[in-house]
Amino acid sequence: MHSAKGEYLKKLTEMHPMPSAGIGKTLEGTSPPSVFIGSWNYPKVYAGPMISPAHGDIRIMDTPESWIPDGLSQDEIIRYRMSLVRGKRLWDVRDLSGRFAEQLRDIALSSISLESEVVFSDTPRGGFAGEQHTPFGPSGYLDSLETSSAGWIRDLEKVYDDTDLTARDAMVHLHAEGFAPSLVQKALSAGVMGRKRDRRLVPTRWAITAFDTIIGNHLLSEVRNCEVIDSFHVHEFSSLHNHYAVILLPVPWEFEWIEAFLHVNGDEEAIFSDYEGNGGKREYSCVGGCYYSSKMAVLEALSRERKQAGVIILREARKGYIPMGVFNVRENVRHAMTGKPLAFDDLRSALNHLSHSFQLPVPRFIKESTVLVRSLKERQMRLSDFNPEAETTRRATPKG
Repeated sequence: MHSAKGEYLKKLTEMHPMPSAGIGKTLEGTSPPSVFIGSWNYPKVYAGPMISPAHGDIRIMDTPESWIPDGLSQDEIIRYRMSLVRGKRLWDVRDLSGRFAEQLRDIALSSISLESEVVFSDTPRGGFAGEQHTPFGPSGYLDSLETSSAGWIRDLEKVYDDTDLTARDAMVHLHAEGFAPSLVQKALSAGVMGRKRDRRLVPTRWAITAFDTIIGNHLLSEVRNCEVIDSFHVHEFSSLHNHYAVILLPVPWEFEWIEAFLHVNGDEEAIFSDYEGNGGKREYSCVGGCYYSSKMAVLEALSRERKQAGVIILREARKGYIPMGVFNVRENVRHAMTGKPLAFDDLRSALNHLSHSFQLPVPRFIKESTVLVRSLKERQMRLSDFNPEAETTRRATPKG
């Protein structure tokens, strides 16, 4: 991740400590089911289950795709996540035959929440929150782990049994079948996918970005063959102290992500952006995993509608926002794209409309952009053309 954004988010999380579950050296509870694979010291990493003191069906604690549609608040999500205790053991990612690796597979592929008993070598401590993956509570080194038995999700079991199927093809298949990204990511992390000789445990944050990147690229290959939209469309959505606007341009594929953290930690205005042209992106994005999650989310919608467009996404994180992982971006953009857009005759009208939606003046977004600036120049527009008081509603019509 770009150092400027990384340092900003680090300070932001330090300013917002989250109270986590207090437990002793033993824990009898339930795994949602969930596993977490670290990346430090790769290929020998800290891996293990996530377990809550709660009992029963707690799958919602590790199913981020349901949180926004179900209307969960940020506090409710954090309360769920900080009750999850991370057990960890140093493990070689190439070792998939040991009992511990088998237990991780059983948890990741389980069709239900699993009753679990854990003994830690020391009392679990700490907690984690960040921009890449969802928060979790204290962590501790495992002395022993026992879980109840349960059947595997059938489609994931088929993927595990097919040792000639590439991880890419497995993810594309599962996505097409409607599997939630979090389920596919956990299976990839647990070493379930890929040709037999290539299988490894995959660090959780790598698995998240791998899924978004692979599915995004696959969908883009489809979208490139679709008809370009014929007007400017705007989708908007707000939740969890964020406001999003997805601007669709009537041009072949190009993509830009611009995010503003506005007065989240005081009176700051921190703005970060990245983009790609029609040829796609080669290097890793300087803004991190949110670039790939937002791109995948909007390409899902374009593929579904059999349309092609240039895409500019504006995100404004506002006071009260706490980093909770890229699910926040992916699911907000997905949700935004399910609604009917407003259609505009020109880009100026679309941006003037958005001047009423964002606290940050639209010209500030423009100054940080590349694709948007180029689009404006091609249409011979200037920053002074954007008047937030303009009567744009008469030029905006619901699409469809």
